[in-house]
Amino acid sequence: MNPIIETKELTHIYSRGTPFERVALDSVNFSVNPGEFMGIIGHTGSGKSTLIQHLNGLLKPTGGQVLFDGTDIWSDKHFTRQVRFKVGLVFQYPEYQLFEETVFKDISFGPKNMKLSEEEIRRRVYEAAAFVELPDSVMELSPFELSGGQKRRVAIAGVIAMEPDVLILDEPTAGLDPKGREQILSNIRAYQEARGATVIMVSHSMEEIADSVERLVVIHDAHIAMDGTPREIFAHASELESMGLSVPQVTNVFLRLREMGLDVDTSVYTTEQAKAALLALKGGRPGC
Repeated sequence: MNPIIETKELTHIYSRGTPFERVALDSVNFSVNPGEFMGIIGHTGSGKSTLIQHLNGLLKPTGGQVLFDGTDIWSDKHFTRQVRFKVGLVFQYPEYQLFEETVFKDISFGPKNMKLSEEEIRRRVYEAAAFVELPDSVMELSPFELSGGQKRRVAIAGVIAMEPDVLILDEPTAGLDPKGREQILSNIRAYQEARGATVIMVSHSMEEIADSVERLVVIHDAHIAMDGTPREIFAHASELESMGLSVPQVTNVFLRLREMGLDVDTSVYTTEQAKAALLALKGGRPGC
């Protein structure tokens, strides 16, 4: 399978040639396959936000390449513009970018820029709204009349309405209550499953990442430090901690159980896995 997005020796230097020069990405090589649900984690300043802003051409590399379907996204201006519709990026706190008079107009902003017909725009707006569970009754309201969680869903719907091949979300649940977080994650999963889209999610929440993604990339000091399944990554708890990261709470519990002498699998990272592991442990002990 050919990757839908690939970086080759991707380097980005901020304020190059000045006393404030800083290397944000240093010769990064990684790829994303079609239909993959990938998570990216890293401490503040590690380079993860810089990386995702290269994937749809918001930032231009200082060195190296970003390829979409095998073509350098900076090969010509027309292709760069196309990629920005094919790779949708939802920034952290995207509701602060809402500006239109109605929810419908806000969601339709991207499709209108794609020069689509009014009929096609309307179809996309209502389908995107359905994915994020926004009722028809809010479509003619001002987005500023909505709750925080609803505003977030309007902003995500505005990107989904462009029907991107790749959906990138930077901390999509930041600042939401537990119910709002689960709704947003459920909406993202529904979109990914229905469209077969590639999804890349940046998050500080190890629990959210663990429950959502099938592959996890760890960025540390402008490099990719780890790349694997969540189970493979969270098995390296001490290395993650040395990078200023944590592991899911359930993994910490199993690490403590191992320290106490119990023969448990410390690569457990979800509550369902924990339940299965504890039941197996109980079943395997005499008198239990």
